[in-house]
Amino acid sequence: MFQRIRLRPPGAQCGLPFREGQSIRLPSAGTGSVGGWSRLWIETYMKTAILGNQARAMSNFWSVLLRQARARGHDVLCLIPVAGADDDPVWEQKLAACGVRLVRYRLDRRGLNPLRDLLTLLDLQRIFRREKPDALFACAVKPVVYGAFASALAGFPRKNRRSFMITGLGYLFEGDTPAKRLLMQLARLLYRCAFTAAGKVFFQNVDDRARFEELGIVPAPGAAGSRHPGRTTPAAGGQSPAGGGPPAADAGRNPHASLPAVLMCKGTGVDTEHFAFRPPCAGPPVFLYIGRLAAAKGVREFMEAARLTRAAHPEAVFRIVGPAETGPGSVPLSEVLAARDAGHIEYLGEQPDVRPCLEQARAVLLPSYREGVPVSLMEALSVGRAVIAADAPGSREVAVDGLTGFLVPPGDARALADAAIRLLRDPELAARMGRAGRTLMETEYDARVTAEYLLDAIGAQD
Repeated sequence: MFQRIRLRPPGAQCGLPFREGQSIRLPSAGTGSVGGWSRLWIETYMKTAILGNQARAMSNFWSVLLRQARARGHDVLCLIPVAGADDDPVWEQKLAACGVRLVRYRLDRRGLNPLRDLLTLLDLQRIFRREKPDALFACAVKPVVYGAFASALAGFPRKNRRSFMITGLGYLFEGDTPAKRLLMQLARLLYRCAFTAAGKVFFQNVDDRARFEELGIVPAPGAAGSRHPGRTTPAAGGQSPAGGGPPAADAGRNPHASLPAVLMCKGTGVDTEHFAFRPPCAGPPVFLYIGRLAAAKGVREFMEAARLTRAAHPEAVFRIVGPAETGPGSVPLSEVLAARDAGHIEYLGEQPDVRPCLEQARAVLLPSYREGVPVSLMEALSVGRAVIAADAPGSREVAVDGLTGFLVPPGDARALADAAIRLLRDPELAARMGRAGRTLMETEYDARVTAEYLLDAIGAQD
């Protein structure tokens, strides 16, 4: 296996034909000497590209993975979109603090303009050709699709080192209007073409995987390239049963090179040290929503549940934390502000650190219609807060009905309000659910275990 090396001490001082920090390739692993230069020691490393669609999301969801990769000695390229005028620079500062190198590319995150998407493809192709990464990991729709195409065109990295994660299906796969059905067919075609260039595809929940199998985007269980039938990710974040080494799904070789290996992973995990347990807070009962202002996230149901609950219990406080959203499927900020002005909710906008909001909450609500594995619920449970969620793909992975919180029918604001009222009237029940949630996060969703599993899989030769 060919590896990159770093030189110690600087090669230029020893009169060697390469510079300090220059990458060359040797058929070697570990450390050793070059030629007769016994004073010059080498160490192997990988250049890993992590591709996302937003600096904020990359910082919130993948910072543990970035730090773990750096701890392994990887040269990590964090590919994020060029910052817009409204983007908070704090997110890029947090990414840089992880020790990674930021590389920017052009991306219209939610737009449908094919010319802008072409610019994204060309930018990524140019970056891959220049940087020649040894491994690629991408998540979110456009980074997955155009990252796959661009890496295939550039020839870097090799196909078996290209890994992609489906973090949720969202707007494109709702299919409840003719326009959305058309977009779903387009997305299906793009995914199918992109995955011919993929080495590995990760799913966060079995419902999303089943949907992709139904649409013929990935092979069904038992087909070549499908290696994790059903819910087979081990409890501790996806680590192989043997405990260490590459995941079991990477054993053997795919006899059909055009099909990617299909693996399961329990979301991004949650940093249980950063989101440490906090005992219930004194004060009014606060019910919290953290997320984008998107219709599919159930923001309207949350605001209606707030109205219904406060009609009977005016002491209840309902808070929304999250940035304004534009584009298809968004809830206009004016609608949220109208609910605030009517006295139903408090709107706190985007917060660089949501932990103070979580500590003040009785429970966190997420009436989303579909998720990968929702980070907002994992963070809430890690802090020790009960959750109330729609009984929908992704959310039901962590919102265990009656144990860590309640599940309610999707789209049912009345049921959401009833569940909130139950926790409002029984704070000890909310506390017990929060403690059970903390245990679940510690044992099954620790981000460090998930990061190790993903790094093993990303770097596996297959």
